[in-house]
Amino acid sequence: MNTSEQPTPIDPQVRIGHVHLKVADLERALRFYCGVLGFELTQRYGTQAAFVSAGGYHHHIGLNTWESRNGSPPPPGSTGLYHVAILYPTRKALAVALRRLLTAGVRLDGASDHGVSEALYLRDPDGNGVELYWDRPRESWPRTAGGELAMVTERLDLQGLLNEIELVTDATPVDPGPRDL
Repeated sequence: MNTSEQPTPIDPQVRIGHVHLKVADLERALRFYCGVLGFELTQRYGTQAAFVSAGGYHHHIGLNTWESRNGSPPPPGSTGLYHVAILYPTRKALAVALRRLLTAGVRLDGASDHGVSEALYLRDPDGNGVELYWDRPRESWPRTAGGELAMVTERLDLQGLLNEIELVTDATPVDPGPRDL
């Protein structure tokens, strides 16, 4: 491609359909993705692979041990998936996800307000990065005077997020972990 040529943009209706993760232990991964996060198991391939989804979709996440059974996470400093981002429809739904994580004792790596979204960062049992987030309405996204997107990374108020759900009456402050992503 000539650097002076403008590439044709991708169709605006394109979406990331699913992610397929290599895991060391399928049952452990299913306990996390189904038991903690609440995805539903849609199909299994014996003891080697499974597909999970939300809302009856065929699958949002594939899990397999084909090349990774009993394996270890990639070491720091290596290439690969940084994280998979799971989009929740509302702030309240994200608050319910946070409550699930706290109940399961899952430690957060970070929690950020990006202006356009609010996000929780964590690791699955295989060390894969997972982001749970919700998007604010586009009309409320921060913009520069020139109209360009002006995302930020600020600390997310976890207690304020938990206050979105009525179940929380005695929530204790939550430490999001060592880094604010």
